[in-house]
Formats: sequence, structure tokens, C-alpha cells
Amino acid sequence: MAQAWKCSGLRWAGGGPVLAWDGGRRSALTWGKRVAFRVADGGVRTCVGARGHTCPMRAAVPGRSTGARCEECARLDRAHSVAADTIADDPRPYHVYLAWFGPGMVKVGITAEERGSARLLEQGAVCFSWLGLGPLMAARRTEELLRAALRVPDRIPYGEKRAVRSRLPASAAERAAEVEALHGRACALTAWPESLRREPCQVVDHVGVFGLTDLPAAAGEVTELAAGSGVNGKLLAAAGPDLHLATGRGVVVLDTRLMTGWDIVPSGDGEGVTVPVREVRGVREAAGVQDGLF
Repeated sequence: MAQAWKCSGLRWAGGGPVLAWDGGRRSALTWGKRVAFRVADGGVRTCVGARGHTCPMRAAVPGRSTGARCEECARLDRAHSVAADTIADDPRPYHVYLAWFGPGMVKVGITAEERGSARLLEQGAVCFSWLGLGPLMAARRTEELLRAALRVPDRIPYGEKRAVRSRLPASAAERAAEVEALHGRACALTAWPESLRREPCQVVDHVGVFGLTDLPAAAGEVTELAAGSGVNGKLLAAAGPDLHLATGRGVVVLDTRLMTGWDIVPSGDGEGVTVPVREVRGVREAAGVQDGLF
């Protein structure tokens, strides 16, 4: 029987996508690589735990959950989280950023300075610019200022991000335009916290990093994994947690967060996509120890 692996999610290391596995192993993902795996027969998806600790109940979690945590572990994970706004005394400096995901889709957010651009890669930001740098609460107040004064959201649904990746403007200048315009409007506001240092607009473009140039439109999206089902496709692009795979049924997008909590085993090249897939009807306008699973 093939060795089963537990996926701990997609990571961005050295500017490229890497699938991480429990135990510390990693599988580098390069364009054109064959991604082929299936869920172990009879498998049950179990909670991944919280903050580095295993779930004491090994609770079963729904196949469609992108968090793969039971209710108690999800609560514990949120209890000490900048993203959930449950930390007010973090002494680290924080960046405020503007991120662009496609026409009409710009958001404001914050990330610890020490993380660099990792947060932007994890979210699938097509391009971004820093806006300011300062203490956590000053960064939070600036984020609120942009939401209130300029109606800039702090979240963009993943479905909307995916829908436009194959239809992005061709030039980096076109992609940067909305970020540059919003950066100028934000800097013109007078209510900035004094402790936040404003930063110049320098747009970083991730189209090449994500492999989005000439990306074909997606025909479907994986909705969940299931015991005995599998995925087999050639990697065309990756953005945030998503893999865009060329398959026998067209380009299929796999959110790798759906892989966590399952026992995953290799599959043969002849096996097709047998996981549940939702058809994309339209897009929003604007045996021995293995060194790696694949």
C-alpha cells in the first residue's frame, strides 16, 4: 500500500509555490509539473488542530471546509490572531498595503513587516504596493480610515479572484493603475495616525510569479475531496492557495486548502479527475519511504 501523506497547505518559498506536508517535507511546484494524487480509500477528513497543536478529539470536518478545523479548534485559532483582530499588544511593526486582484478589485490590509510580501502571495494579489508602516494599532486605524473614507474593502472573495485571472490587462502599467490612483487618494487623507510612516507607491507585480500570462479560462472548480477520489493535471499557474491544472476536462482550479485533513496517496498518470467539480459558467465582468508525493 502506498504511503499516505497529510497536506498542511500551499506555501510560497523563494517566490515559488510549494506544497507542505506534515513532518516537514515539501513538494516544489513548477509550471508543467504533473500533480496527481487521490484520497485514501475509506478515508475521513479530520480536524487539523490549532496553533501547532493536534485536535484532541480528531474530529471529523466537512469536505467543503477551507479551514479544516472543528468548532473548538477554530475558536482557539481565532483567539490569538491579528487577522481576527484579537491581538492589540503585538509590538512588531506592521505594513498597511493596497492589493489588486483584477479590474475593480482593490483591498486594503495589514501584515507584519517581518513577513515581507508573503501575505500578498498567500492571498493571490496580482499586484500590490505598501501604503504605510507603523505600530499595529496605527496600522489598524489606517485600514479603518480607508474603509470609511474611500470605501475600500478589506476582503475580496476567492471566487471573484479566480474568475478574472485569465482576463487580466496585458501590461503591468495597466494592472498597476488602480493601485496607483488609490494610493494617491489615500495619501491625500488628513486623518492618518501620526505614528504611521507613509510609504511611496511602488507597485510589485506577481503575474510572472503566479504564471498567469496567457492563462486559459477555468472550466471548473473543485468543490471538495472525497475518499477514493483523485486529481490529475498539469500545473499551469498558482495564485494564493489555488492551483490551475490542465486536465482532460479543461482547466480545473484546485483550492489546496481542501486537501488538508485528508490522507493523500499518489495516483497513476492514467487516472483522471474524479473529485467533485463545479462547472464554471461565466466570469464576473471588469511502498518504501518516499521523498515526495509528486
